[in-house]
Amino acid sequence: MPYFSVIVPVYNRRGEVQELLQSLAQQSFTDFETIIVEDGSTEPCRDIVESFADRLTVQYHYKSNEGRSIARNHGIENARGDYFIFFDSDCVIPQDYFKVLKSELEQRFTPCFGGPDAASPDFNHLQKAISFAMTSFLTTGGIRGGKVQLEKFTPRSFNMGFSRQVWETVGGFREMFSEDIDISTRIRQAGFEMRLIREAYVYHKRRNTLGSFARQTHVFGQSRITLKLLYPQSLKAVHCLPAVFTIGCAALVLLAIFWRWWAIVPIVLYALMLFVAALVSSRSLKVACLAVPASFIQLISYGSGFIRAYVWKILLRHGRDLEQEIAIRKGK
Repeated sequence: MPYFSVIVPVYNRRGEVQELLQSLAQQSFTDFETIIVEDGSTEPCRDIVESFADRLTVQYHYKSNEGRSIARNHGIENARGDYFIFFDSDCVIPQDYFKVLKSELEQRFTPCFGGPDAASPDFNHLQKAISFAMTSFLTTGGIRGGKVQLEKFTPRSFNMGFSRQVWETVGGFREMFSEDIDISTRIRQAGFEMRLIREAYVYHKRRNTLGSFARQTHVFGQSRITLKLLYPQSLKAVHCLPAVFTIGCAALVLLAIFWRWWAIVPIVLYALMLFVAALVSSRSLKVACLAVPASFIQLISYGSGFIRAYVWKILLRHGRDLEQEIAIRKGK
């Protein structure tokens, strides 16, 4: 029986699966199985998975399209290990990931853990810029669990794991946005310990265009309100910062247009801070230049999604989504 069961939901990501499996095949600790769950893809990756059968203990499952959470649960149901690891298909795993993780769990077993993400040296400039936008303390890195944290750490599904006992107690993922925060909240409420293992990091490619990145972070902002409906005490002041930033930027731009041009100076200074921080961390002028718009997109898209959902669902109490979320909260 393998020690770890690695579970990855996939939807039309053939190239990503190839890179992910290649990185898993090069691990220094090999006591794990890999379960690829194809969630109704129109471009299946069965042939790619089968090409690794001589290098990995791997399962391939194809199912109708129901969403990534249902796909993860399908993987759990077919897993043989006692500790489940979850990656996204756009992750590349460093060679000593499982060696480090096994050592950490032997020293101090933790029923649930999460690890950070980083940009691999071979990522393109935009991928590195987006990684900076998602992990820097100058954006929302502190909220998500960066080196300096503004809230209690919450594992994310691109790099997290929990024991079979946790699953048997709490159940699987719910099909919703921010499903990783939801299950982490349920795990914490059930009394299980949860911690960040910084050394167990993954390389996370994320979106490959600024447009797709904006759409993704907009949904993240909306999902924070969904979580408030499920867990009324979960919304903290720190989660409102991107919304405050969005409103502040809009106000300063309007003041610069209709009052005094220098009203925009705070935005310029913040952009300069982002540029310098990205330049120092990446040592690349191109990455630093791209990190500025990527960071503004990340904050404003998240903030606008948060504001939109707050007005629609909390203030106006409209939409079928509200009924669905209340039903989930009641366990229906």
